Formats: sequence, structure tokens, C-alpha cells
Amino acid sequence: MRERYPSVKVREQRALVVTGEGQRLVMAGGGTSWLDLALYLIGRFAGIEAAMQVARINLIDWHAIGQQPFARLARSRQVEDAVIARCQEWIADHYREPAPVGAMMRLSGLAERTFNRRFHAATGMSPLEYAHTLRLEEAKQMLESTDQPIEAIANEVGYEDAGFFTRLFRRNVNLTPVQYRRRFGAMRRAVQTGS
Repeated sequence: MRERYPSVKVREQRALVVTGEGQRLVMAGGGTSWLDLALYLIGRFAGIEAAMQVARINLIDWHAIGQQPFARLARSRQVEDAVIARCQEWIADHYREPAPVGAMMRLSGLAERTFNRRFHAATGMSPLEYAHTLRLEEAKQMLESTDQPIEAIANEVGYEDAGFFTRLFRRNVNLTPVQYRRRFGAMRRAVQTGS
């Protein structure tokens, strides 16, 4: 979206955006964010109590945390820049290692500034952001599918400091690891068992 329409301001953290003169433009971003849109419009035109009643009757949960908890890093690597593609391939298997950005830079054979610039141009993220994103994606999977303690998961995905991991997770996902596990672990178990 940013690449095709650079003048459009994208609000990744929000499932519903209200903007424009008189707040007349209302946009919903996710596949089911139409529910948020419907509740918003009911609240705006029929009143908050009517919106609350519709939410209760239809078991609709307001998505105030936005789309970040649901986001997944695209697994397909880009191919336009072969050097950066090789680095992406390497980090997909080695994100747990200490200092993965330095290792990618050495693998690329590029100067630091050149590597950072090319990596960002190819992926839309800094090398460090990319490494953190890979680690957090793996942590999400582990939180959904295991009962391992948060400290063990943090360590397994490459973070020695569980407190840092928790702060980073919350900043990027808008939920703590415990909240994420409660929400998505329960969903995974319900889908697997059919209950």
C-alpha cells in the first residue's frame, strides 16, 4: 500500500479509521473489521446503547487493539536483490543466533550503510526490525501451541532478557505474551478439538 500510494497515511495499528471533513470517511481495514465499522455506524447514528445491544446480541468483540496481533510476516522472500534475498534466507534459519544483523551484514559483503539501505529497500524494514519480526512470529506460534513459560520462549527465539522480550512483544503486537497466549492459544485449541 505504502509503495503504490505513498501519499496515503496507513495506520497499521488501527482496525477502524475515521477521518476527513466532519469525520465523514470511515474505513475498516481487516476482513472482519466490518463488524467494528457496523458498530461504529450504529453508535454514531442510532446511539451508543443501540450499538452495545447489537454487540451483546451478536457476540461482537470490539477490536480496539487493531490488526497487529493477527499480522504475520510474509514468508515469501523478495528476489529483486539477490544479496538481500540470500540474507533473508539465512536469517530464516538463524534468527535465534546472537547478533543476527551483524552476521547478515558479513554474509552480504556490503558496507554497513549500503547493507542497511538495500535491506530496507528490499523488505520495507530495517535489518533489526526484520530480525525482531521473525523472532516475534516464532514466539507467537509457540505461545499458541505450547505451554512453555514465557522466559523459555523468549530464550528459544533469541532473547536472553525475558523482560525485554515482553516489552518488545507488547510494543509490536499490542498484547503481552500472556494475553496473546490466552486469546490465540484458546482459539487454536478450540479449532483443533472442535469445541
